[in-house]
Amino acid sequence: MVYVIKRYSNRKLYDTQESRYVTLDEIEEMIRSGKEISVVDAVSGEDLTSVTLTQIILEAERNHRGNLPTAFLHQLIKHGEAWQDFIQRSLRSSLENVTTSQREMDRVFREWASRAGWAAMVPRPEGRSEPDTIEKPREADKLRDEVAVLRERLRALEERLERRKGESK
Repeated sequence: MVYVIKRYSNRKLYDTQESRYVTLDEIEEMIRSGKEISVVDAVSGEDLTSVTLTQIILEAERNHRGNLPTAFLHQLIKHGEAWQDFIQRSLRSSLENVTTSQREMDRVFREWASRAGWAAMVPRPEGRSEPDTIEKPREADKLRDEVAVLRERLRALEERLERRKGESK
């Protein structure tokens, strides 16, 4: 879910999901915690997300938390849009590769944990509502066993009912 942040003319930022004003630091924390945000002008609806994210990066640089290399910043300004397009494509590709690697690592870890019998202790990734395919056979076996037990109990109850019918005649 994308968190919509409205920016007002007085430069205040309003989180529409939580109905409260937020700071750039709070938006940075939201992003670090995995939330996706979209910043829009409250009046015109103009997308201000990239401007706001750039502002967060600049604040981090000002506070010496970011430390982007000066040579990189010079090249970014010198070559303008062509360099920015290259950086955007490179970063997007790198992020996709990192995400793919994380998913593969998670899948391998879950498979390993399942084989070791630790599947119940491994937390599910966000957004996952159904069990992993590795756990499905275990659940199917449990359900088969439960059905077999219920069938046996039903058969025993039917026998008792037949006996009582025979005794009452």
